[in-house]
Amino acid sequence: MIQTHISLPSTNSRPRFGLIIIGDEILSGKRADKHLVKVIELLKARGLQLDYAEYVGDSPEQITINLKRAFASGDVIFSTGGIGATPDDHTRQCAAKALNVELLLQPEAKILIEQRMQDLAQEQGKVYVPDQADNQHRLNMGVFPVGSQIIPNPYNKIPGFSWGSVYFVPGFPVMAWPMIEWVLDTHYRQFYESQAWLELSVIVFGAMEATLTPLMQEIERQHAGTKVFSLPSVDHPQYGRHIELGVKGTPDAAALAYAALLTGLKQFGVTLGPELVRS
Repeated sequence: MIQTHISLPSTNSRPRFGLIIIGDEILSGKRADKHLVKVIELLKARGLQLDYAEYVGDSPEQITINLKRAFASGDVIFSTGGIGATPDDHTRQCAAKALNVELLLQPEAKILIEQRMQDLAQEQGKVYVPDQADNQHRLNMGVFPVGSQIIPNPYNKIPGFSWGSVYFVPGFPVMAWPMIEWVLDTHYRQFYESQAWLELSVIVFGAMEATLTPLMQEIERQHAGTKVFSLPSVDHPQYGRHIELGVKGTPDAAALAYAALLTGLKQFGVTLGPELVRS
């Protein structure tokens, strides 16, 4: 498992958003992950942000551990991959184990999967036979932990599922991304405008991070709901050695915190370069 951030308790009314990316093919390098960048983009377009992400291989034990933590967190978490019906797909079973509930063919999922099989048969000029072995096997893709709700799949009707605020989608981007958008637009639209995110920063020359750390801590202490960040660079093609120092938060809070940051920097006698704004 590679964990890019550790989940912490929420500090405001905006839900925390997490991402779990499952699959040996990602960790082995056979496929490059595309979900992380896209989920950040989908959230940002709605004034939201990704708080943490995890990569997990196809280990049932590790997947169960991660999902147990996800269900307990109360965060909004998207899990991609492993919800198919092949031997290396473990996510549905691990979710049930993490919740300590049984697996059950979800009635709505059954209908959607049968519709998909009928469509396939028609496309191939064949007669749909429900009791055919491969058709019966495909129904396993609708076997979810008891209490699950479906996530519609506009690509091929095979649904994902959710349990609480943890949302499970396929690993295929063409399916996963519109399903994640559906979840956001259906369940979290109320957070879009009120929690728009703004990032303000300045290029600082001639300073060390350790010297600026007390100022950064003081800004976060005085301006609740904002985060201060420091991005040092030693070989930037344009600025050379420098630190990009900034704040991020809701527009009003970020503006106040950034003004305080600029005022605080004056005491260090540093040289300030361009100012950057990202939303």
